[in-house]
Amino acid sequence: MNILDRIVAHKLKEVAESKALVPLKKLEKSPFYDGQTVSMRKYLLNPEKTGIIAEFKRKSPSKGWINANAKVEKTTIGYMQAGASALSVLTDWEFFGGNNEDLITARKFNFCPILRKDFMIDEYQFVEAKSIGADCILLIAAILEPKRLEELAKFAKSLGMEVLMEVHDEVELERSLNPYLDVVGVNNRNLKTFDVSVDTSLALVDKIPKEFIKISESGISDPSTLVTLREAGYQGFLIGENFMKSIRPHQAAYNFMNTYRELLALKSTESLR
Repeated sequence: MNILDRIVAHKLKEVAESKALVPLKKLEKSPFYDGQTVSMRKYLLNPEKTGIIAEFKRKSPSKGWINANAKVEKTTIGYMQAGASALSVLTDWEFFGGNNEDLITARKFNFCPILRKDFMIDEYQFVEAKSIGADCILLIAAILEPKRLEELAKFAKSLGMEVLMEVHDEVELERSLNPYLDVVGVNNRNLKTFDVSVDTSLALVDKIPKEFIKISESGISDPSTLVTLREAGYQGFLIGENFMKSIRPHQAAYNFMNTYRELLALKSTESLR
């Protein structure tokens, strides 16, 4: 089994255990459940923001612990003050060191779109996502058949949440597009081998229909790469590890976003000459 297969196999067991422990009716009584969700689409298109979805991630399957001691409150508030458009919070413990409490904490301290970053395979997880304060959920085309992906996207929309679909190649993209998606993300990291190349995003940008917000994910460590991706047609960028590997992730995000703004301003000045 590759890493992705192992994650999905574990997630199936995890969801079954959660269903047995916490019934849907209990999730629906959460104070967050009936709250108004915040649109990630709108925030990504806000010109006053950077288009960056800043991710809180303690660990990865390929690199182990990245930052075991980072505090959710301090990091996520810092991300938003730095100019992030949205937050992404990992809620998978086994492979990423995250949990639902991380997202609940981020929700309490931030009024902004929050993506629940997890391996979503069952409707139960969507109700759970709403109950912990998520505004947007992730659907990974590599682990879902197109029909099932569309069913889950439709269900997420019925709960008032937006949907980010993640693809890794053109085959996944073409077979998985459906009308219930809001954002299409191209993951530059191959989840089977964990190799990374931004060329994946550049190759797929024109294949994504214009009605969807386009974002590039993973392997982005240089602000100049964002300029290249934006010029290619991307409206957003998901960045986590590059910030989280710092002792002070919020400060790393602040420095990165400031440099990115400076590069954009320089490009704008050059275009006027």
